[in-house]
Amino acid sequence: MHWSTLVFALFDMDWLFLVGTAAFSVSGYLIGVKKRFDLLGVLIVASLTAIGGGVVRDVLLNRVPIVFQDASPVSTIIGTLILARLFSLHRSWNVHMHRVFVLADSIGLIAFSLAGAQVGIEYGLNLFGVLCVGFITAVGGGVLRDMLVNDVPFILDRDFYGTVAILMAALLYTAQVFGHSGNQVLWGLFALGLAIRLIAHARDFRLPTV
Repeated sequence: MHWSTLVFALFDMDWLFLVGTAAFSVSGYLIGVKKRFDLLGVLIVASLTAIGGGVVRDVLLNRVPIVFQDASPVSTIIGTLILARLFSLHRSWNVHMHRVFVLADSIGLIAFSLAGAQVGIEYGLNLFGVLCVGFITAVGGGVLRDMLVNDVPFILDRDFYGTVAILMAALLYTAQVFGHSGNQVLWGLFALGLAIRLIAHARDFRLPTV
């Protein structure tokens, strides 16, 4: 077996889900620091960002939320927050922390849009259903986070964000329709989506306003 095939085989959808969980935990942590919340407040904001979208998705699909059955998401959140504190991400909010936030939030966005879309495909949903499930998984936690801290939800007034989540869910569905599946497809789309998101942010791409 070629080494690249082995790597893709090891890092499957479960890993992609945990990557998104860790990334959104960091973005929630940094928002909590920016708002000067206490330790419990930071934990709540980080947890809500990381698992909120998945819980909403699972409720819509009429299934018990994964976080109530699998301990790995919560363990990932706690481990990520401990590392964030050890690396002193809590000390200041500056241009470097903003870049870390954008990168972490972008990783979480793409990872969760693909993970959510994959769940929709496994449930036999049509294209619209897959797009909705992928979108909710990707942005649901961020929307709940922003509402909790009294900010306008990120997807409503800022750059090319929610659109990327929809695009990646659509590409995964299209790949499945044409018989392309597996970890190589998932991670290839992940890399593509992350590049699109970061380029869009750097160049301030926006949808037309009304």
